[in-house]
Amino acid sequence: MIAAVLAGGRGRRMGAPKALAEFAGASLIERPLAAAREAGLDAVVVAKPGTPLPPGLTVWHEPEEPFHPLLGIVTALERAKGPVVAVGCDQPFVPAELLARLARGPEAAVVTEGGIEPFPARYEPAWLPQLRAALAREAPMRATLEALAPATIAFEAAPLRSINTPEELERG
Repeated sequence: MIAAVLAGGRGRRMGAPKALAEFAGASLIERPLAAAREAGLDAVVVAKPGTPLPPGLTVWHEPEEPFHPLLGIVTALERAKGPVVAVGCDQPFVPAELLARLARGPEAAVVTEGGIEPFPARYEPAWLPQLRAALAREAPMRATLEALAPATIAFEAAPLRSINTPEELERG
Protein backbone atom coordinates (compact mmCIF):
# COMPACT_ATOMS: atom_id res chain seq x y z
CA MET A 1 0.00 0.00 0.00
CA ILE A 2 1.06 3.57 -0.70
CA ALA A 3 1.64 6.24 1.91
CA ALA A 4 1.26 9.58 0.17
CA VAL A 5 3.13 12.37 1.94
CA LEU A 6 1.48 15.57 0.75
CA ALA A 7 3.82 18.48 0.03
CA GLY A 8 1.87 20.53 -2.50
CA GLY A 9 1.10 23.53 -0.29
CA ARG A 10 2.50 27.02 -0.55
CA GLY A 11 4.05 27.13 2.92
CA ARG A 12 2.74 30.69 3.44
CA ARG A 13 2.63 30.49 7.23
CA MET A 14 6.10 28.95 7.30
CA GLY A 15 7.44 31.63 4.95
CA ALA A 16 9.30 28.97 2.94
CA PRO A 17 8.67 25.46 1.60
CA LYS A 18 7.74 23.28 4.58
CA ALA A 19 9.25 20.08 3.26
CA LEU A 20 12.78 21.49 3.45
CA ALA A 21 12.42 23.18 6.84
CA GLU A 22 15.03 21.76 9.20
CA PHE A 23 13.58 19.81 12.09
CA ALA A 24 15.56 17.65 14.52
CA GLY A 25 18.58 17.50 12.22
CA ALA A 26 16.76 16.63 9.00
CA SER A 27 14.21 18.12 6.64
CA LEU A 28 10.65 18.18 8.05
CA ILE A 29 9.37 15.78 5.37
CA GLU A 30 11.85 13.07 6.41
CA ARG A 31 9.94 12.21 9.61
CA PRO A 32 6.58 11.22 8.04
CA LEU A 33 8.46 9.44 5.23
CA ALA A 34 10.41 7.44 7.80
CA ALA A 35 7.21 6.61 9.72
CA ALA A 36 5.60 5.38 6.49
CA ARG A 37 8.57 3.16 5.67
CA GLU A 38 8.68 1.83 9.25
CA ALA A 39 4.98 0.97 8.86
CA GLY A 40 5.87 -1.14 5.83
CA LEU A 41 4.28 1.24 3.32
CA ASP A 42 5.68 2.39 -0.01
CA ALA A 43 6.20 6.11 0.56
CA VAL A 44 5.73 8.67 -2.20
CA VAL A 45 5.62 12.44 -2.08
CA VAL A 46 2.78 14.23 -3.87
CA ALA A 47 3.77 17.79 -4.76
CA LYS A 48 3.54 20.48 -7.40
CA PRO A 49 6.17 20.39 -10.16
CA GLY A 50 9.08 22.53 -9.03
CA THR A 51 8.40 22.05 -5.31
CA PRO A 52 11.76 22.10 -3.51
CA LEU A 53 12.29 18.63 -2.00
CA PRO A 54 15.23 16.63 -0.70
CA PRO A 55 16.90 14.53 -3.40
CA GLY A 56 16.18 10.86 -3.95
CA LEU A 57 12.45 10.82 -3.18
CA THR A 58 9.76 9.20 -5.28
CA VAL A 59 7.57 12.14 -6.33
CA TRP A 60 4.17 12.13 -8.00
CA HIS A 61 3.33 15.54 -9.42
CA GLU A 62 -0.09 17.05 -8.95
CA PRO A 63 -1.43 19.86 -11.17
CA GLU A 64 -0.29 23.42 -10.45
CA GLU A 65 -3.80 24.50 -9.43
CA PRO A 66 -5.65 24.53 -7.16
CA PHE A 67 -3.74 24.67 -3.90
CA HIS A 68 -5.86 22.27 -1.85
CA PRO A 69 -4.91 19.08 0.01
CA LEU A 70 -7.71 17.22 -1.76
CA LEU A 71 -5.74 17.62 -4.99
CA GLY A 72 -2.88 15.61 -3.49
CA ILE A 73 -5.25 12.89 -2.32
CA VAL A 74 -7.02 12.66 -5.69
CA THR A 75 -3.67 12.58 -7.50
CA ALA A 76 -2.39 9.83 -5.21
CA LEU A 77 -5.52 7.71 -5.57
CA GLU A 78 -5.45 8.03 -9.36
CA ARG A 79 -1.79 6.96 -9.48
CA ALA A 80 -1.87 4.26 -6.79
CA LYS A 81 -4.84 2.34 -8.18
CA GLY A 82 -5.66 1.29 -4.62
CA PRO A 83 -6.19 2.73 -1.14
CA VAL A 84 -3.78 5.41 0.03
CA VAL A 85 -2.76 6.46 3.52
CA ALA A 86 -2.28 10.23 3.31
CA VAL A 87 -0.15 12.19 5.74
CA GLY A 88 1.10 15.78 5.67
CA CYS A 89 4.75 16.59 5.09
CA ASP A 90 4.42 18.79 8.18
CA GLN A 91 3.44 15.97 10.57
CA PRO A 92 6.77 14.90 12.06
CA PHE A 93 5.29 13.15 15.10
CA VAL A 94 2.89 10.76 13.34
CA PRO A 95 3.55 7.25 14.68
CA ALA A 96 4.39 4.43 12.30
CA GLU A 97 2.04 2.14 14.24
CA LEU A 98 -0.91 4.41 13.44
CA LEU A 99 -0.04 4.49 9.73
CA ALA A 100 0.19 0.68 9.71
CA ARG A 101 -3.16 0.39 11.47
CA LEU A 102 -4.82 2.71 8.95
CA ALA A 103 -3.28 0.72 6.12
CA ARG A 104 -4.74 -2.53 7.48
CA GLY A 105 -8.21 -1.00 7.82
CA PRO A 106 -11.13 -1.18 7.93
CA GLU A 107 -10.74 1.99 9.97
CA ALA A 108 -9.89 4.84 7.64
CA ALA A 109 -9.74 7.91 9.85
CA VAL A 110 -8.67 9.08 13.26
CA VAL A 111 -10.93 10.82 15.74
CA THR A 112 -9.38 12.96 18.48
CA GLU A 113 -10.99 15.13 21.11
CA GLY A 114 -11.10 17.79 18.36
CA GLY A 115 -13.07 15.61 15.93
CA ILE A 116 -12.20 13.70 12.78
CA GLU A 117 -8.69 14.26 11.43
CA PRO A 118 -8.10 14.27 7.66
CA PHE A 119 -4.39 13.47 8.15
CA PRO A 120 -3.32 10.81 8.55
CA ALA A 121 -6.21 8.95 7.00
CA ARG A 122 -6.83 6.10 4.61
CA TYR A 123 -8.57 7.17 1.40
CA GLU A 124 -10.32 4.65 -0.81
CA PRO A 125 -10.50 4.63 -4.64
CA ALA A 126 -14.29 4.25 -4.39
CA TRP A 127 -14.36 7.72 -2.82
CA LEU A 128 -12.84 9.40 -5.90
CA PRO A 129 -16.16 10.79 -7.25
CA GLN A 130 -16.97 12.45 -3.92
CA LEU A 131 -13.39 13.67 -3.47
CA ARG A 132 -13.31 15.17 -6.97
CA ALA A 133 -16.65 16.91 -6.34
CA ALA A 134 -15.37 18.27 -3.01
CA LEU A 135 -12.18 19.47 -4.72
CA ALA A 136 -14.20 21.24 -7.43
CA ARG A 137 -15.97 23.28 -4.76
CA GLU A 138 -12.80 23.52 -2.61
CA ALA A 139 -14.63 22.00 0.34
CA PRO A 140 -12.96 21.87 3.75
CA MET A 141 -11.00 18.68 4.42
CA ARG A 142 -12.73 17.73 7.66
CA ALA A 143 -16.21 18.21 6.23
CA THR A 144 -15.25 16.17 3.17
CA LEU A 145 -13.95 13.28 5.25
CA GLU A 146 -16.92 13.41 7.64
CA ALA A 147 -19.31 13.18 4.67
CA LEU A 148 -17.60 9.94 3.61
CA ALA A 149 -18.47 8.45 7.04
CA PRO A 150 -15.35 6.30 7.42
CA ALA A 151 -14.84 3.84 10.26
CA THR A 152 -12.62 5.57 12.82
CA ILE A 153 -9.92 4.99 15.42
CA ALA A 154 -9.88 7.02 18.64
CA PHE A 155 -6.43 8.55 19.11
CA GLU A 156 -4.72 11.36 20.98
CA ALA A 157 -4.22 14.61 19.08
CA ALA A 158 -0.63 15.49 20.08
CA PRO A 159 1.21 13.08 17.73
CA LEU A 160 -0.94 14.27 14.82
CA ARG A 161 -0.15 17.93 15.10
CA SER A 162 1.34 19.80 12.17
CA ILE A 163 4.23 22.25 12.14
CA ASN A 164 2.97 25.30 10.25
CA THR A 165 5.05 28.28 11.40
CA PRO A 166 8.69 29.04 12.20
CA GLU A 167 7.67 29.40 15.85
CA GLU A 168 6.15 25.91 15.91
CA LEU A 169 9.23 24.57 14.17
CA GLU A 170 11.46 26.13 16.81
CA ARG A 171 9.35 24.78 19.68
CA GLY A 172 9.26 21.31 18.12
